[in-house]
Amino acid sequence: MNRKIKFVVIAFTFFSIIACNQEKKSNPANEKEFIEKNKQMKGLVEEVLTKEQQDALKSDEVIKILKEGNVRFTNNDLTARNHSKQVRNSAYGQYPKAIVLSCIDSRVPVEDVFDKGIGDLFVARNAGNIINVDVLGGMEFACKVSGAKLILVLGHEHCGAVKAAIDNVELGNITAMLEKIKPAVDDVVYEGERTSKNLDFVHMVCDSNVNNSIEQIRINSPILKEMEDKGEIKIVGAYYNMDTGKAEWLQ
Repeated sequence: MNRKIKFVVIAFTFFSIIACNQEKKSNPANEKEFIEKNKQMKGLVEEVLTKEQQDALKSDEVIKILKEGNVRFTNNDLTARNHSKQVRNSAYGQYPKAIVLSCIDSRVPVEDVFDKGIGDLFVARNAGNIINVDVLGGMEFACKVSGAKLILVLGHEHCGAVKAAIDNVELGNITAMLEKIKPAVDDVVYEGERTSKNLDFVHMVCDSNVNNSIEQIRINSPILKEMEDKGEIKIVGAYYNMDTGKAEWLQ
């Protein structure tokens, strides 16, 4: 191949590539696909809640927001988020919508369950979602000091701490912890097998334990009880279904 022919071949190839690229760029379908992929890669950025926006929220609105987020979670339709940007946007202040008390169980990722991001929720966790002085202090800070509108106690199916309380397990500091769950066991009126092998009974005790935690909040925190009585906050419970990912609200 002489030099002139070689030059023509190279030139033709070069201009063909440019033409293909121009065609792709000018194709609306390709442009739309590119934009959608780019969005998915970068993630959406929800605005971090301001104090004014938090002040304007009502407890029932927050419940609605969490319920809608849980529907997205169960539909595998979680909001894509740019966490790096959310970290920067929330660095100098936080005005979360709610505080959630959950069990430590690794199968219950609280923020994901309600499709919430950085700065949306206070989350307290311990085995069996029980109430103690530290948890109450956190709740009082979240609501009285930081303005959260909702306290949610989130129990869950197949709770190991509840099962241990049912079976009277004794082991180190676990023994004292389980004492806080045993009233929920005693409160369940049930004539069948009262062991952790009976899943129906375990389910009933898990519900009872959520309700007992709610009652303990009201009894042991005059601050939160007064806020609830004035309509400034709501204290509610929900039960997380391991099979479906659905949060089943008890109130």
